[in-house]
Amino acid sequence: MTHTLRHDWNRAEILSLFNLPFNDLLFRAQQVHREHFDPNRVQVSTLLSIKTGACPEDCKYCPQSGHYDTGLDKEKLLEVEKVIEEARAAKANGSSRFCMGAAWRSPAEKDMPYVLHMVREVKALGMETCMTLGMLDEDKSKRLAEAGLDYYNHNLDTSPEYYGEIITTRTYADRLETLANVRSAGMKVCSGGIVGMGETQNDRAGLLQQLSNLNPHPDSVPINNLVKVEGTPLENEEELDPFDFLRTIAVARILMPASYVRLSAGRETMNDQMQALAFMAGANSIFYGEKLLTTPNPAAHKDMQLFERLGINAHLRKACEEKPAAQQEHPLFYNACA
Repeated sequence: MTHTLRHDWNRAEILSLFNLPFNDLLFRAQQVHREHFDPNRVQVSTLLSIKTGACPEDCKYCPQSGHYDTGLDKEKLLEVEKVIEEARAAKANGSSRFCMGAAWRSPAEKDMPYVLHMVREVKALGMETCMTLGMLDEDKSKRLAEAGLDYYNHNLDTSPEYYGEIITTRTYADRLETLANVRSAGMKVCSGGIVGMGETQNDRAGLLQQLSNLNPHPDSVPINNLVKVEGTPLENEEELDPFDFLRTIAVARILMPASYVRLSAGRETMNDQMQALAFMAGANSIFYGEKLLTTPNPAAHKDMQLFERLGINAHLRKACEEKPAAQQEHPLFYNACA
C-alpha cells in the first residue's frame, strides 16, 4: 500500500484514526513510516537558548513569559562566540542540526545583525541551522534565508478552537502568516504543538489537521508533552494519559508521511519503554542534550544507551568523523556511517 501526501484531511477522518485500537494505529503508523524512512534511524538536533526570559507573550505553558513569576532570570542575547562554542560542542557530540531560540515576540531590528552572524557562523561549521525567534515578517524571513538559515521553528501549539485558552497576545492567524513568510523565503518549516494543556482529543485532532493541511507539510513536526513549570498557569494541569500522547505521534506520522516527527519537550519524564513506543509510532527525530531552552532533557549518554539497546543508528557526526574511537564505544552508530 502506498500512502500519498494529502492536504485535505477533515476532522472526522482524523478522529477516526485517534479512535482506532492502539495496536492497529501503531501498525498503520509503522507501515507509513517504513515507506518514507529507515525505521531504525533517528535525526538528532541540539537546542540552545540564545536569549532567555522576559518574553511579552502570555503563553500559559511558558516559563519565559514575562507575565509569570517562575524564578527565571532575564538574560541578554548571547554573544556570537558563545553560541559558536556551543555549536562546536553540539557537533562534537553528534548533532547534525543546531537550533537557536530567543524569547521574543519578534526579533528587534537592532538584534538582526547578531542573529544573522550566528546563522552564518554555525552554517560554516557544516551543520544544519534552525531558529525560533517569534513572529517574522517577509523582510526578516528573506534576510534569514539569505544568511543560510535552513529551518525556522514556529509552533501552532494547539487547535484554533482551544488556542485562546492558552495565548491571548498573538492570534492563530499571526502564526500561520509567519509560516507563510518563512516558506516563501525558501526556508524549511518546523511546526508542531504541545499536548497535555487541558485540551480534548478533538483539539489534538484540530492541531494535526491544521499542520497536515499546510501545503507542503512542515518538514519537521515537534510534538511536545507539557512540561509543568511552577509559576505558570498550567503548573497543576492534569497529566495526559501516555497512550494519548503516543496516539498523537502515530496520527501525526500517518497524516504527514514524509515529515520528521520530533519527540520533543517532556521527554525527560518518559521511561525508555514509552520512548521506544514513540519511535515505533513514527517519531524519528529528537532534541539531544541536557536542556531544551529552560526545561530539562534526558542526559546525552542515556540517549546513546537507549539507541544502542533499540538498535537505532542515530545520525551522529561524531561516529562518522571519529571512526576508530566511535566504533569501540558505539559500534551501531559507526556501522551506520559505512
